Amino acid sequence: MTLGFPLGLLALAAVPALVAAYFLRRRQPPRTVSALFLWRTPDQRAEAGPRLNRFSRESSLALEILAVLFAALFLSDVRCGQAVNQQHVVIILDGSLSMNARVGGSTATERAKTEIARIARQENAGVLTLIETGVKPTLIAGPQQERDRALSALERWTPAQPAHDITPALTLARELSGAGEHHIFFLTDGPVGDAVAIPSQVEGRSVGKQANNLAFLSAQRRDEDGKAQVTVRVGNFSDTPQNVEVRFSAADDAPQKQQVKLQPSGTAVLRVGFKTSQPITVTLPDDALAEDGHLTLLPSPLADVTVSLLEGLDAAGQQALRRFLSVAPGVKLSVPSLLTFGPPGSTAGVTLGAKPPLKSFVGPFFAQKGNTLLDDVQLGGVVWTAGENPPGRVLMSAGDVVLISEDDDGVVHLNLDIGRSNVQRTVAWPVLLSNLVRQSRLSTPGFPRKHLMLGEDTPLVASPGSTWELIAPDGQSRHVMGSGVLTLPPLNASGQWKLEKDGEPFDALVVLPLDPRESDLRTRGAWEVIPARPQAFASFATAHPRPWWPILVVLALVLLDFWLTAAPRRKEATT
Repeated sequence: MTLGFPLGLLALAAVPALVAAYFLRRRQPPRTVSALFLWRTPDQRAEAGPRLNRFSRESSLALEILAVLFAALFLSDVRCGQAVNQQHVVIILDGSLSMNARVGGSTATERAKTEIARIARQENAGVLTLIETGVKPTLIAGPQQERDRALSALERWTPAQPAHDITPALTLARELSGAGEHHIFFLTDGPVGDAVAIPSQVEGRSVGKQANNLAFLSAQRRDEDGKAQVTVRVGNFSDTPQNVEVRFSAADDAPQKQQVKLQPSGTAVLRVGFKTSQPITVTLPDDALAEDGHLTLLPSPLADVTVSLLEGLDAAGQQALRRFLSVAPGVKLSVPSLLTFGPPGSTAGVTLGAKPPLKSFVGPFFAQKGNTLLDDVQLGGVVWTAGENPPGRVLMSAGDVVLISEDDDGVVHLNLDIGRSNVQRTVAWPVLLSNLVRQSRLSTPGFPRKHLMLGEDTPLVASPGSTWELIAPDGQSRHVMGSGVLTLPPLNASGQWKLEKDGEPFDALVVLPLDPRESDLRTRGAWEVIPARPQAFASFATAHPRPWWPILVVLALVLLDFWLTAAPRRKEATT
């Protein structure tokens, strides 16, 4: 036997009162008269006060005590031979970075956790489903996880999402709440705009507080020849001017600091240089939101690209390529190489040359939009001599002649006779080759970018035949599925993420906790949405179904008690 609502047993407190009523009944002594007219003279008033009388009508009292007992069992939701239907409560938590703002000695995250524990007790929750809003909503606990385990999982929750739309999380909560009118709670740190439609069954409230804040809005680092150039933008999210000291430090160079005066809602750009190849830390004075005031920038040197020239290239082509390779940064001739140039029909990654019949073009040239290989390639005044059309997808053409193409294996074909063209003497030539080098550099295993903003997709290159794993800032690992050039969903935590290859450290990147919309704490504060509660009887019949057999037993006992108490009167009436 199990009880779904143990507080219903408080109804048993009626038993002592019922027994006391039986002992303290008023009883009139019997008085016999021979005629009705003699009834006028005796005093018909009852003796004052109740008296303790001899216990009588034991059967009636027992039936009434049993009726109270079964009524208490009904109120306490008694279950015989089956599990109690546990109350399911769904709670949505705002996963925004601003939930970590500390105002009044506590963060909105800490206040949200306290509020969730209170809601679980108030709603008598047996199971919880906790959902975090974000670019992609995620489950913190559940669905329908035991309350204690769900609250334990909540302790490890640290919000770190950029500004986002909460509608997908609201939709997920409605789906996981199940059929019927279930109550859903939504906790955030600030008002929700009118553009977001809050469903009728969602009760929303804010646990945030308004505050001023200083924050980094963007950060960049560039490394070259052992020197690092750092550029940051600082913002003042307050209504008063602020004098701010920004500190820069590296492990193997002297620390630096700069003073800047920021107007209300103003920004400023700061630049410093270090002679270091170590991480650089940039900090602001501590304020309400510490996360957006502390940055760690990893070294971001350009990866070296090795290039080789295969036999068969004509002299003009070799000369034009060597001239570019001698001045291009991060590029060197080496065998084996990452990028190879060769004549048409060779195994090179880039083929250069043209097969007869040859024809020269001065435009117009038609380029495929959006292809990174042709970024900033200006062909005005260019004479391009091409031959037989190469295979692959067309990237640039002149009429029905294909000038540049790319096949399914990634091989790029330059249908170009250098000796009869002037492309190598224009700005288009170094830009085109730089794009080829950049494309090869981005295909190097590891992270092409070392710094990402909150909510950005994660580019990653994973070579086949190896096991790749991402290690989160908290130490949890995630297996990387697939190989080649990948684009992973946004990483769900700020800080340094490590990449391991076959169990060994290979590369790292930093997710910077920067988002101007999250750093502006002036918009945080009180907000509440109270839904229309369902009618009591409807909720009692649907959301909390209980067995009705105790009520039927109560009715049977009441009828039996009435029959027993009415029997003496019927007997007196017949005599």
